[in-house]
Amino acid sequence: MTDRELAHLIKMANQITINLAYGDSLEQSAGRVSDHIVRFWATPMKNKIKSYAQDGGQELHVITKAAVLRLS
Repeated sequence: MTDRELAHLIKMANQITINLAYGDSLEQSAGRVSDHIVRFWATPMKNKIKSYAQDGGQELHVITKAAVLRLS
């Protein structure tokens, strides 16, 4: 996966957070975001974004990063 593809995954994941973070706790919001990614993203996409988050994930929203680090 190219850097351009990773940038797109980061953008999509952060947009999911914007749409699903209703002002609840970080844990509740991260759970909704993680559930969405699990249900709708392909395995290579999940693996790439999780690897990025584990390496620091500087461009991920704090809720997005928490959600991605929950992925198995």
